[in-house]
Amino acid sequence: MSEKNSLSNENTFASLNLAQPLMRAIADAGYTTPTPVQAQAIPLVLAGGDLLAGAQTGTGKTAGFTLPILHRLSEKPVVNPRPGHPRCLILTPTRELAAQVEESVKTYGKYLPLKSMVMFGGVNINPQIKALRGQVDILVATPGRLLDHVGQKTLSLSEVEILVLDEADRMLDMGFIRDIKKILALLPRQRQNLLFSATFSDEIKALADGLLHNPGYVEVARRNSTVELIAQSVHLVPQKLKSYLLAHLIKHNDWKQVLVFTRTKHGANRLAEKLNADGIPAAAIHGNKSQPARTKALAQFKDGTLPVLVATDIAARGLDIDQLPHVVNFELPNVPEDYVHRIGRTGRAGSSGAAISLVDSEEFQHLKNIERLIKRDIPKVAIDSFVPPTHLPAEAPRPPRPQHGQRRHSHTTASAPRPANAGNRNQPPRDGQGQKPRHPQPARTGQQPRNAQPGKPRQPQKAPADQQHLSEAARHQAQPQPALFSPRPAVRRGK
Repeated sequence: MSEKNSLSNENTFASLNLAQPLMRAIADAGYTTPTPVQAQAIPLVLAGGDLLAGAQTGTGKTAGFTLPILHRLSEKPVVNPRPGHPRCLILTPTRELAAQVEESVKTYGKYLPLKSMVMFGGVNINPQIKALRGQVDILVATPGRLLDHVGQKTLSLSEVEILVLDEADRMLDMGFIRDIKKILALLPRQRQNLLFSATFSDEIKALADGLLHNPGYVEVARRNSTVELIAQSVHLVPQKLKSYLLAHLIKHNDWKQVLVFTRTKHGANRLAEKLNADGIPAAAIHGNKSQPARTKALAQFKDGTLPVLVATDIAARGLDIDQLPHVVNFELPNVPEDYVHRIGRTGRAGSSGAAISLVDSEEFQHLKNIERLIKRDIPKVAIDSFVPPTHLPAEAPRPPRPQHGQRRHSHTTASAPRPANAGNRNQPPRDGQGQKPRHPQPARTGQQPRNAQPGKPRQPQKAPADQQHLSEAARHQAQPQPALFSPRPAVRRGK
Protein backbone atom coordinates (compact mmCIF):
# COMPACT_ATOMS: atom_id res chain seq x y z
CA MET A 1 0.00 0.00 0.00
CA SER A 2 2.78 2.38 0.94
CA GLU A 3 4.64 1.48 -2.26
CA LYS A 4 1.55 2.38 -4.30
CA ASN A 5 1.27 5.75 -2.54
CA SER A 6 4.95 6.37 -3.22
CA LEU A 7 4.45 5.79 -6.94
CA SER A 8 1.43 8.06 -6.91
CA ASN A 9 3.38 10.87 -5.26
CA GLU A 10 6.16 10.56 -7.78
CA ASN A 11 3.70 10.97 -10.66
CA THR A 12 2.55 14.47 -9.73
CA PHE A 13 3.85 17.89 -10.67
CA ALA A 14 4.44 18.58 -6.98
CA SER A 15 7.20 15.95 -6.99
CA LEU A 16 9.11 17.84 -9.71
CA ASN A 17 10.04 20.75 -7.38
CA LEU A 18 8.96 23.48 -9.77
CA ALA A 19 8.69 27.10 -8.59
CA GLN A 20 5.49 28.05 -6.84
CA PRO A 21 4.31 30.50 -9.56
CA LEU A 22 4.60 27.66 -12.06
CA MET A 23 2.61 25.33 -9.80
CA ARG A 24 -0.17 27.94 -9.61
CA ALA A 25 -0.29 28.18 -13.41
CA ILE A 26 -0.34 24.39 -13.74
CA ALA A 27 -3.23 24.20 -11.29
CA ASP A 28 -5.09 26.90 -13.21
CA ALA A 29 -4.72 24.82 -16.37
CA GLY A 30 -6.19 21.81 -14.57
CA TYR A 31 -3.10 19.59 -14.79
CA THR A 32 -2.12 17.35 -11.89
CA THR A 33 -0.18 14.46 -13.40
CA PRO A 34 2.75 14.92 -15.79
CA THR A 35 2.91 12.85 -18.95
CA PRO A 36 5.80 10.34 -19.26
CA VAL A 37 7.96 12.71 -21.33
CA GLN A 38 7.34 15.53 -18.85
CA ALA A 39 8.16 13.34 -15.87
CA GLN A 40 11.47 12.31 -17.44
CA ALA A 41 12.53 15.50 -19.23
CA ILE A 42 11.74 18.15 -16.59
CA PRO A 43 14.26 16.89 -13.96
CA LEU A 44 16.99 16.60 -16.61
CA VAL A 45 16.42 20.15 -17.88
CA LEU A 46 16.30 21.51 -14.33
CA ALA A 47 19.70 19.93 -13.74
CA GLY A 48 21.17 22.16 -16.45
CA GLY A 49 22.49 19.54 -18.84
CA ASP A 50 21.85 18.99 -22.53
CA LEU A 51 18.94 16.79 -23.55
CA LEU A 52 17.95 14.65 -26.52
CA ALA A 53 14.25 13.85 -26.22
CA GLY A 54 12.02 11.91 -28.57
CA ALA A 55 8.28 11.54 -28.10
CA GLN A 56 5.55 11.17 -30.62
CA THR A 57 3.27 14.12 -31.10
CA GLY A 58 0.57 14.76 -28.55
CA THR A 59 2.57 13.55 -25.55
CA GLY A 60 3.04 16.97 -23.94
CA LYS A 61 6.68 17.59 -24.81
CA THR A 62 6.10 21.36 -25.17
CA ALA A 63 5.43 21.61 -21.43
CA GLY A 64 8.36 19.23 -20.95
CA PHE A 65 10.77 22.00 -21.87
CA THR A 66 8.83 25.25 -21.26
CA LEU A 67 8.18 24.53 -17.57
CA PRO A 68 11.81 23.83 -16.57
CA ILE A 69 13.08 26.71 -18.75
CA LEU A 70 10.76 29.15 -16.98
CA HIS A 71 11.94 27.76 -13.64
CA ARG A 72 15.64 28.13 -14.51
CA LEU A 73 15.34 31.68 -15.88
CA SER A 74 13.28 32.84 -12.88
CA GLU A 75 15.89 31.45 -10.47
CA LYS A 76 18.58 33.71 -11.95
CA PRO A 77 16.90 36.99 -12.94
CA VAL A 78 18.86 39.62 -14.87
CA VAL A 79 18.98 42.99 -13.09
CA ASN A 80 19.12 45.20 -16.20
CA PRO A 81 18.11 43.11 -19.23
CA ARG A 82 19.17 44.59 -22.55
CA PRO A 83 16.47 45.06 -25.21
CA GLY A 84 16.57 42.56 -28.05
CA HIS A 85 18.87 40.16 -26.17
CA PRO A 86 16.84 37.00 -25.36
CA ARG A 87 18.08 34.55 -22.75
CA CYS A 88 16.30 31.55 -24.29
CA LEU A 89 15.80 30.79 -27.99
CA ILE A 90 13.23 28.21 -29.14
CA LEU A 91 13.38 27.35 -32.85
CA THR A 92 10.39 25.75 -34.57
CA PRO A 93 9.79 24.77 -38.22
CA THR A 94 6.36 26.37 -38.78
CA ARG A 95 4.49 29.54 -37.87
CA GLU A 96 1.62 27.64 -36.26
CA LEU A 97 3.96 25.65 -34.03
CA ALA A 98 5.84 28.82 -33.04
CA ALA A 99 2.58 30.49 -32.00
CA GLN A 100 1.51 27.37 -30.10
CA VAL A 101 4.78 27.14 -28.15
CA GLU A 102 4.78 30.83 -27.24
CA GLU A 103 1.18 30.48 -26.07
CA SER A 104 2.32 27.69 -23.73
CA VAL A 105 5.13 29.91 -22.43
CA LYS A 106 2.61 32.63 -21.59
CA THR A 107 0.18 30.14 -20.01
CA TYR A 108 2.75 28.60 -17.68
CA GLY A 109 4.69 31.81 -17.01
CA LYS A 110 1.78 34.15 -16.33
CA TYR A 111 2.76 34.57 -12.66
CA LEU A 112 6.42 35.25 -13.48
CA PRO A 113 8.01 38.59 -14.54
CA LEU A 114 9.57 36.95 -17.62
CA LYS A 115 8.68 38.31 -21.06
CA SER A 116 8.29 36.28 -24.25
CA MET A 117 7.58 36.97 -27.91
CA VAL A 118 6.97 34.99 -31.09
CA MET A 119 8.67 35.74 -34.40
CA PHE A 120 7.84 34.31 -37.83
CA GLY A 121 7.47 35.37 -41.45
CA GLY A 122 4.37 36.10 -43.46
CA VAL A 123 3.44 39.11 -41.32
CA ASN A 124 4.61 42.70 -41.01
CA ILE A 125 8.07 42.83 -39.47
CA ASN A 126 7.63 46.26 -37.84
CA PRO A 127 5.61 45.10 -34.77
CA GLN A 128 8.33 42.52 -34.13
CA ILE A 129 11.02 45.19 -34.34
CA LYS A 130 9.05 47.30 -31.86
CA ALA A 131 8.71 44.35 -29.45
CA LEU A 132 12.47 43.74 -29.62
CA ARG A 133 13.07 47.23 -28.25
CA GLY A 134 11.80 46.00 -24.90
CA GLN A 135 12.64 43.10 -22.60
CA VAL A 136 12.58 39.66 -24.24
CA ASP A 137 13.56 36.72 -22.07
CA ILE A 138 12.19 33.88 -24.21
CA LEU A 139 12.07 34.15 -28.01
CA VAL A 140 10.14 31.59 -30.07
CA ALA A 141 11.00 31.89 -33.75
CA THR A 142 11.18 30.27 -37.15
CA PRO A 143 14.70 30.26 -38.65
CA GLY A 144 14.07 32.47 -41.68
CA ARG A 145 12.52 35.46 -39.93
CA LEU A 146 15.06 35.15 -37.10
CA LEU A 147 17.93 35.59 -39.57
CA ASP A 148 16.09 38.55 -41.12
CA HIS A 149 16.18 40.31 -37.74
CA VAL A 150 19.81 39.41 -37.19
CA GLY A 151 20.64 40.88 -40.60
CA GLN A 152 18.82 44.10 -39.70
CA LYS A 153 20.62 44.21 -36.34
CA THR A 154 17.33 44.38 -34.42
CA LEU A 155 18.21 41.17 -32.54
CA SER A 156 21.30 39.84 -30.80
CA LEU A 157 21.81 36.20 -29.79
CA SER A 158 24.93 36.89 -27.76
CA GLU A 159 23.23 36.34 -24.40
CA VAL A 160 21.28 33.13 -25.13
CA GLU A 161 21.62 30.73 -22.21
CA ILE A 162 19.26 27.98 -23.42
CA LEU A 163 18.65 26.77 -26.98
CA VAL A 164 15.71 24.54 -27.93
CA LEU A 165 15.27 22.87 -31.30
CA ASP A 166 11.63 21.78 -31.35
CA GLU A 167 10.43 19.34 -34.02
CA ALA A 168 14.02 19.14 -35.20
CA ASP A 169 13.29 16.33 -37.64
CA ARG A 170 10.70 18.46 -39.41
CA MET A 171 13.17 21.36 -39.65
CA LEU A 172 15.61 19.08 -41.43
CA ASP A 173 12.85 17.79 -43.73
CA MET A 174 12.02 21.39 -44.68
CA GLY A 175 15.62 22.22 -45.54
CA PHE A 176 16.46 24.43 -42.57
CA ILE A 177 19.81 22.82 -41.80
CA ARG A 178 21.84 25.69 -43.33
CA ASP A 179 19.83 28.29 -41.42
CA ILE A 180 20.28 26.30 -38.22
CA LYS A 181 24.04 26.21 -38.71
CA LYS A 182 24.10 29.98 -39.27
CA ILE A 183 22.13 30.51 -36.06
CA LEU A 184 24.35 28.16 -34.05
CA ALA A 185 27.38 30.21 -35.11
CA LEU A 186 25.81 33.31 -33.55
CA LEU A 187 25.21 31.74 -30.13
CA PRO A 188 27.54 31.69 -27.12
CA ARG A 189 29.52 28.49 -26.76
CA GLN A 190 28.48 28.03 -23.15
CA ARG A 191 24.75 27.24 -23.20
CA GLN A 192 22.24 24.51 -22.51
CA ASN A 193 20.98 22.67 -25.62
CA LEU A 194 17.66 20.81 -25.80
CA LEU A 195 16.70 18.87 -28.90
CA PHE A 196 13.11 17.62 -29.13
CA SER A 197 11.89 15.51 -32.00
CA ALA A 198 8.88 13.38 -32.87
CA THR A 199 11.16 10.72 -34.37
CA PHE A 200 14.86 9.88 -34.26
CA SER A 201 16.24 9.57 -37.77
CA ASP A 202 19.89 9.06 -38.58
CA GLU A 203 20.09 12.73 -39.61
CA ILE A 204 18.76 13.80 -36.23
CA LYS A 205 21.33 11.68 -34.45
CA ALA A 206 24.09 13.24 -36.56
CA LEU A 207 22.84 16.73 -35.66
CA ALA A 208 22.65 15.78 -32.00
CA ASP A 209 26.22 14.45 -32.02
CA GLY A 210 27.54 17.84 -33.16
CA LEU A 211 25.28 19.95 -30.95
CA LEU A 212 24.81 18.18 -27.62
CA HIS A 213 27.42 17.50 -24.94
CA ASN A 214 26.90 14.42 -22.77
CA PRO A 215 23.13 14.74 -23.13
CA GLY A 216 20.44 13.05 -21.15
CA TYR A 217 18.24 10.83 -23.26
CA VAL A 218 14.46 10.49 -23.20
CA GLU A 219 12.33 8.42 -25.56
CA VAL A 220 8.87 7.48 -24.33
CA ALA A 221 7.57 5.75 -27.44
CA ARG A 222 9.02 3.27 -29.89
CA ARG A 223 10.65 4.92 -32.88
CA ASN A 224 8.04 5.89 -35.50
CA SER A 225 5.27 4.18 -33.55
CA THR A 226 1.65 5.28 -33.67
CA VAL A 227 -0.58 5.87 -30.68
CA GLU A 228 -2.52 2.78 -29.67
CA LEU A 229 -5.63 4.86 -29.00
CA ILE A 230 -5.89 5.85 -32.69
CA ALA A 231 -8.24 3.61 -34.69
CA GLN A 232 -6.66 3.36 -38.15
CA SER A 233 -8.52 2.27 -41.28
CA VAL A 234 -8.19 2.35 -45.07
CA HIS A 235 -10.91 2.84 -47.66
CA LEU A 236 -9.88 1.66 -51.14
CA VAL A 237 -11.30 4.14 -53.63
CA PRO A 238 -10.29 5.56 -57.04
CA GLN A 239 -8.79 9.03 -56.92
CA LYS A 240 -11.66 10.57 -58.90
CA LEU A 241 -14.18 9.38 -56.26
CA LYS A 242 -12.26 10.45 -53.15
CA SER A 243 -13.92 13.84 -52.72
CA TYR A 244 -17.37 12.27 -53.07
CA LEU A 245 -16.56 9.57 -50.51
CA LEU A 246 -15.14 12.13 -48.08
CA ALA A 247 -18.27 14.28 -48.33
CA HIS A 248 -20.38 11.15 -47.76
CA LEU A 249 -18.38 10.13 -44.67
CA ILE A 250 -18.69 13.60 -43.14
CA LYS A 251 -22.43 13.85 -43.76
CA HIS A 252 -23.39 10.23 -43.08
CA ASN A 253 -21.44 10.04 -39.80
CA ASP A 254 -22.20 13.65 -38.78
CA TRP A 255 -18.52 14.45 -38.20
CA LYS A 256 -18.12 17.83 -36.49
CA GLN A 257 -14.33 18.28 -36.61
CA VAL A 258 -12.20 16.72 -39.35
CA LEU A 259 -8.59 17.47 -40.28
CA VAL A 260 -7.88 16.40 -43.87
CA PHE A 261 -4.39 16.08 -45.35
CA THR A 262 -3.63 16.48 -49.05
CA ARG A 263 -0.36 16.10 -50.92
CA THR A 264 -0.30 19.52 -52.62
CA LYS A 265 -1.38 23.08 -51.95
CA HIS A 266 -3.45 23.18 -55.12
CA GLY A 267 -5.14 19.93 -54.10
CA ALA A 268 -5.99 21.42 -50.69
CA ASN A 269 -7.61 24.46 -52.30
CA ARG A 270 -9.55 22.36 -54.79
CA LEU A 271 -10.83 19.95 -52.12
CA ALA A 272 -11.94 22.80 -49.83
CA GLU A 273 -13.85 24.36 -52.74
CA LYS A 274 -15.48 21.00 -53.54
CA LEU A 275 -16.60 20.46 -49.92
CA ASN A 276 -18.02 23.98 -49.70
CA ALA A 277 -19.94 23.35 -52.93
CA ASP A 278 -21.38 20.21 -51.28
CA GLY A 279 -22.61 22.26 -48.33
CA ILE A 280 -19.76 21.33 -45.96
CA PRO A 281 -17.92 24.41 -44.60
CA ALA A 282 -14.19 23.90 -45.16
CA ALA A 283 -11.00 25.97 -45.45
CA ALA A 284 -7.51 25.19 -46.71
CA ILE A 285 -4.32 25.94 -44.80
CA HIS A 286 -0.85 25.73 -46.33
CA GLY A 287 2.30 27.71 -47.01
CA ASN A 288 0.84 29.89 -49.76
CA LYS A 289 -1.95 31.19 -47.55
CA SER A 290 -1.37 34.51 -45.80
CA GLN A 291 -0.70 34.31 -42.08
CA PRO A 292 -3.96 36.12 -41.15
CA ALA A 293 -5.92 33.64 -43.28
CA ARG A 294 -4.14 30.69 -41.66
CA THR A 295 -4.69 32.07 -38.17
CA LYS A 296 -8.38 32.71 -38.83
CA ALA A 297 -9.01 29.25 -40.30
CA LEU A 298 -7.21 27.53 -37.44
CA ALA A 299 -9.09 29.56 -34.80
CA GLN A 300 -12.45 28.72 -36.41
CA PHE A 301 -11.50 25.05 -36.61
CA LYS A 302 -10.49 24.97 -32.95
CA ASP A 303 -13.69 26.63 -31.69
CA GLY A 304 -15.89 24.34 -33.79
CA THR A 305 -17.36 26.90 -36.19
CA LEU A 306 -15.42 25.37 -39.11
CA PRO A 307 -15.96 21.59 -39.26
CA VAL A 308 -13.32 20.73 -41.91
CA LEU A 309 -9.74 21.99 -42.21
CA VAL A 310 -7.75 20.84 -45.25
CA ALA A 311 -3.97 21.02 -44.75
CA THR A 312 -0.66 20.04 -46.30
CA ASP A 313 2.18 18.36 -44.42
CA ILE A 314 3.85 21.73 -43.77
CA ALA A 315 0.98 22.52 -41.38
CA ALA A 316 0.94 19.08 -39.76
CA ARG A 317 3.34 19.88 -36.94
CA GLY A 318 1.81 23.18 -35.86
CA LEU A 319 -1.75 22.03 -35.26
CA ASP A 320 -2.56 21.31 -31.63
CA ILE A 321 -6.30 20.69 -31.20
CA ASP A 322 -7.57 19.18 -27.97
CA GLN A 323 -9.50 15.95 -28.49
CA LEU A 324 -9.51 16.11 -32.29
CA PRO A 325 -11.72 13.14 -33.25
CA HIS A 326 -10.92 12.55 -36.94
CA VAL A 327 -7.91 12.81 -39.24
CA VAL A 328 -8.29 11.89 -42.92
CA ASN A 329 -5.46 11.17 -45.33
CA PHE A 330 -7.07 12.27 -48.59
CA GLU A 331 -3.80 11.20 -50.22
CA LEU A 332 -1.06 9.17 -48.60
CA PRO A 333 2.24 11.00 -48.02
CA ASN A 334 5.29 10.11 -50.09
CA VAL A 335 7.39 9.73 -46.93
CA PRO A 336 6.08 7.04 -44.54
CA GLU A 337 7.19 8.97 -41.44
CA ASP A 338 4.85 11.80 -42.40
CA TYR A 339 1.92 9.41 -41.90
CA VAL A 340 2.89 9.12 -38.24
CA HIS A 341 3.01 12.91 -37.88
CA ARG A 342 -0.32 13.36 -39.63
CA ILE A 343 -2.37 10.92 -37.59
CA GLY A 344 -0.62 12.12 -34.43
CA ARG A 345 -2.92 15.15 -34.57
CA THR A 346 -5.62 12.90 -33.07
CA GLY A 347 -5.43 10.56 -30.06
CA ARG A 348 -3.56 13.20 -28.06
CA ALA A 349 -3.08 13.36 -24.30
CA GLY A 350 -4.90 10.09 -23.65
CA SER A 351 -7.93 10.79 -25.86
CA SER A 352 -9.12 8.35 -28.52
CA GLY A 353 -9.28 9.24 -32.21
CA ALA A 354 -9.74 7.87 -35.71
CA ALA A 355 -7.37 8.07 -38.69
CA ILE A 356 -8.95 7.27 -42.06
CA SER A 357 -6.93 6.94 -45.27
CA LEU A 358 -8.43 7.10 -48.77
CA VAL A 359 -6.20 4.99 -51.00
CA ASP A 360 -6.33 4.35 -54.74
CA SER A 361 -4.42 1.74 -56.71
CA GLU A 362 -1.48 4.06 -57.42
CA GLU A 363 -0.88 4.44 -53.67
CA PHE A 364 -0.63 0.74 -52.76
CA GLN A 365 3.17 0.89 -52.53
CA HIS A 366 3.00 3.92 -50.23
CA LEU A 367 0.54 1.99 -48.05
CA LYS A 368 2.89 -0.97 -47.87
CA ASN A 369 5.77 1.30 -46.87
CA ILE A 370 3.66 2.84 -44.09
CA GLU A 371 2.58 -0.56 -42.77
CA ARG A 372 6.19 -1.71 -42.82
CA LEU A 373 7.23 1.37 -40.84
CA ILE A 374 4.56 1.09 -38.13
CA LYS A 375 4.87 -2.73 -38.10
CA ARG A 376 1.16 -3.41 -38.50
CA ASP A 377 -1.45 -3.95 -41.16
CA ILE A 378 -4.08 -1.22 -41.38
CA PRO A 379 -7.61 -2.69 -41.73
CA LYS A 380 -9.27 -2.21 -45.13
CA VAL A 381 -12.90 -1.22 -44.67
CA ALA A 382 -15.63 -1.08 -47.33
CA ILE A 383 -18.33 1.62 -47.16
CA ASP A 384 -21.55 -0.10 -48.26
CA SER A 385 -23.63 3.06 -47.80
CA PHE A 386 -21.62 5.01 -50.38
CA VAL A 387 -23.14 5.15 -53.87
CA PRO A 388 -20.76 6.71 -56.43
CA PRO A 389 -22.20 9.35 -58.77
CA THR A 390 -23.05 8.13 -62.26
CA HIS A 391 -21.74 11.17 -64.15
CA LEU A 392 -18.37 12.63 -63.14
CA PRO A 393 -16.90 15.90 -64.45
CA ALA A 394 -13.61 15.70 -66.28
CA GLU A 395 -10.61 16.24 -64.00
CA ALA A 396 -7.25 17.79 -64.71
CA PRO A 397 -4.34 15.31 -64.94
CA ARG A 398 -2.68 14.57 -61.60
CA PRO A 399 0.89 15.79 -61.03
CA PRO A 400 3.50 13.02 -60.91
CA ARG A 401 4.47 11.77 -57.47
CA PRO A 402 8.14 12.20 -56.51
CA GLN A 403 9.74 8.98 -55.37
CA HIS A 404 10.67 8.55 -51.73
CA GLY A 405 14.01 10.29 -51.18
CA GLN A 406 13.59 12.77 -54.01
CA ARG A 407 13.47 16.46 -53.21
CA ARG A 408 9.91 17.72 -52.87
CA HIS A 409 9.30 21.05 -54.62
CA SER A 410 6.98 23.77 -53.46
CA HIS A 411 5.04 23.92 -56.71
CA THR A 412 1.86 21.92 -56.90
CA THR A 413 1.30 21.29 -60.59
CA ALA A 414 3.17 19.17 -63.07
CA SER A 415 6.25 20.90 -64.42
CA ALA A 416 6.54 21.65 -68.11
CA PRO A 417 9.14 19.58 -70.00
CA ARG A 418 12.55 21.13 -69.69
CA PRO A 419 13.83 22.54 -72.98
CA ALA A 420 16.92 20.95 -74.38
CA ASN A 421 18.94 24.13 -73.93
CA ALA A 422 17.68 24.91 -70.41
CA GLY A 423 21.10 24.39 -68.89
CA ASN A 424 22.77 26.94 -71.17
CA ARG A 425 21.64 30.49 -70.54
CA ASN A 426 23.49 31.68 -73.64
CA GLN A 427 21.54 29.48 -76.08
CA PRO A 428 18.80 31.30 -77.98
CA PRO A 429 15.24 30.37 -76.94
CA ARG A 430 13.35 27.74 -78.89
CA ASP A 431 9.80 27.72 -80.08
CA GLY A 432 7.15 25.16 -79.14
CA GLN A 433 8.51 22.62 -81.68
CA GLY A 434 12.01 22.77 -80.26
CA GLN A 435 13.37 24.82 -83.20
CA LYS A 436 15.27 28.04 -82.93
CA PRO A 437 13.14 31.05 -83.91
CA ARG A 438 14.18 32.56 -87.19
CA HIS A 439 15.18 36.22 -87.13
CA PRO A 440 15.97 38.37 -90.18
CA GLN A 441 19.66 37.91 -91.01
CA PRO A 442 21.71 39.95 -93.49
CA ALA A 443 22.94 37.89 -96.41
CA ARG A 444 26.65 37.13 -96.29
CA THR A 445 28.71 38.25 -99.26
CA GLY A 446 32.04 36.86 -98.20
CA GLN A 447 33.37 40.38 -97.44
CA GLN A 448 35.03 41.37 -94.20
CA PRO A 449 32.94 43.25 -91.63
CA ARG A 450 32.91 47.02 -92.01
CA ASN A 451 36.00 48.79 -90.63
CA ALA A 452 37.91 45.51 -90.42
CA GLN A 453 41.39 45.31 -91.99
CA PRO A 454 42.23 42.23 -94.07
CA GLY A 455 44.56 39.79 -92.37
CA LYS A 456 44.12 41.30 -88.93
CA PRO A 457 41.86 40.01 -86.17
CA ARG A 458 39.06 42.30 -85.18
CA GLN A 459 39.98 44.36 -82.11
CA PRO A 460 37.58 44.46 -79.17
CA GLN A 461 35.83 47.77 -78.72
CA LYS A 462 36.73 49.94 -75.76
CA ALA A 463 34.28 49.70 -72.84
CA PRO A 464 31.92 52.67 -72.45
CA ALA A 465 32.89 55.36 -69.95
CA ASP A 466 30.31 54.21 -67.42
CA GLN A 467 32.01 50.78 -67.33
CA GLN A 468 35.59 51.99 -66.98
CA HIS A 469 35.51 51.58 -63.20
CA LEU A 470 34.38 47.96 -63.44
CA SER A 471 36.82 45.13 -63.05
CA GLU A 472 37.65 42.98 -66.05
CA ALA A 473 35.41 40.18 -64.76
CA ALA A 474 32.52 42.57 -64.19
CA ARG A 475 32.86 44.08 -67.69
CA HIS A 476 32.98 40.59 -69.12
CA GLN A 477 29.78 39.80 -67.25
CA ALA A 478 28.14 42.94 -68.63
CA GLN A 479 29.02 42.17 -72.31
CA PRO A 480 26.80 39.80 -74.34
CA GLN A 481 28.29 36.32 -74.19
CA PRO A 482 28.66 33.94 -77.14
CA ALA A 483 26.74 30.70 -77.07
CA LEU A 484 28.69 27.71 -75.78
CA PHE A 485 28.96 24.68 -78.09
CA SER A 486 26.24 26.03 -80.40
CA PRO A 487 26.56 25.46 -84.15
CA ARG A 488 26.79 28.44 -86.41
CA PRO A 489 23.26 29.27 -87.58
CA ALA A 490 22.58 28.53 -91.23
CA VAL A 491 22.19 31.62 -93.39
CA ARG A 492 19.60 31.78 -96.06
CA ARG A 493 21.18 32.89 -99.35
CA GLY A 494 19.30 34.69 -102.02
CA LYS A 495 18.35 32.70 -105.05
